[in-house]
Amino acid sequence: MELVVGRVAKSHGVRGELVVEVRTDEPDLRFAPGATLHGRMPKSSATREFTVKSAREHSGRLLVFVDGVDDRTAADALRGMLFVVDSASLPPSDDDDAFYDHELEGLRVELEDGTVVGKVTEVLHSAAGELLSVRAEDDGREILIPFVTAIVPTVSVADGLVVITPPEGLLDPE
Repeated sequence: MELVVGRVAKSHGVRGELVVEVRTDEPDLRFAPGATLHGRMPKSSATREFTVKSAREHSGRLLVFVDGVDDRTAADALRGMLFVVDSASLPPSDDDDAFYDHELEGLRVELEDGTVVGKVTEVLHSAAGELLSVRAEDDGREILIPFVTAIVPTVSVADGLVVITPPEGLLDPE
């Protein structure tokens, strides 16, 4: 399964530098000089390989030079490109409370009493924090659950289970 670690937002300057929206907790590793990036355009399955020449932070953004992109025109042609990694190549997390998005997708969601709520379909990352998008078991609607310990006290990837303690009204259809 492919996981997105960055997206080319636009070019920067005239020498082919890329502004990359980072979507990984390890940008220093993924965008290190010499690292190989696999890039694909949205809605395409074809990938290209890029070797990172340099990366630097500038005004809260990551600016990246890659081999073969030497001017603004070439950089502009990559706008929207997604940099991806294969989830099979990722090492297991050392932190029991840290999960890759793909590990959570498909897990069954239950209340503490065992009542099935639904399945996690996606993990959404917002400025306010992470949300679990859950497809309701009973009517198929989407329920957004804040992924915080107070509401999601238990996650067991091995058991395929997420246990939630939702505040009043969170699961109401209105």
